[in-house]
Amino acid sequence: MFRYRYTKTSHVPIRYDEIASLRSPIIGYKILLARIKSTKVIIRKADEKDFFAIFSLIKELSVFEKHPEKVTNSVEQMKNEKDFFQCYVAESDTKEIVGMAVFFFAYYTWSGKSLYLDDLYVKEAYRGKKIGTNLLKKIFEIAKKEHCKRVSWQVSNWNTSAIEMYKKWGATIDNESGYCDFNEARIKEFKL
Repeated sequence: MFRYRYTKTSHVPIRYDEIASLRSPIIGYKILLARIKSTKVIIRKADEKDFFAIFSLIKELSVFEKHPEKVTNSVEQMKNEKDFFQCYVAESDTKEIVGMAVFFFAYYTWSGKSLYLDDLYVKEAYRGKKIGTNLLKKIFEIAKKEHCKRVSWQVSNWNTSAIEMYKKWGATIDNESGYCDFNEARIKEFKL
């Protein structure tokens, strides 16, 4: 029987018999990467019990966006305002929330009912596994089901890899504001 412990950098279990390997940073890192690569991830609707993990991702995203001081929200506030947003999470087979897509519906007078994607974020260790792609697919699935006329979000102008990815997917991007937009026809045609 093996006992497990969790590393500080990830909630991926490591067997105690593997800990000796962690003394070597390279071998330990390879074990961690192997565990992450073999992790299966599901996309599911978030509920209130996920708010702490979601808020942790929000704070992580704010650091990535270079504005951690701008986060004034809290888990308690999220609970009080849960009717104003929706969220889907990417959950690993170890029950760790490794990604999120936070969105809400809006009404724009020029186009009508729309979906605004406020945050799409995947933990760095889990990037490159199509988790962000699967979260975005879910967003467009919802937009189609809800008959939205528009899906939009913003991207920081320094995040060139994301901008290129969104352009590849067919988004119209305003170079000054970083506003990404899909109209009704592009929503219907959307495929990844």
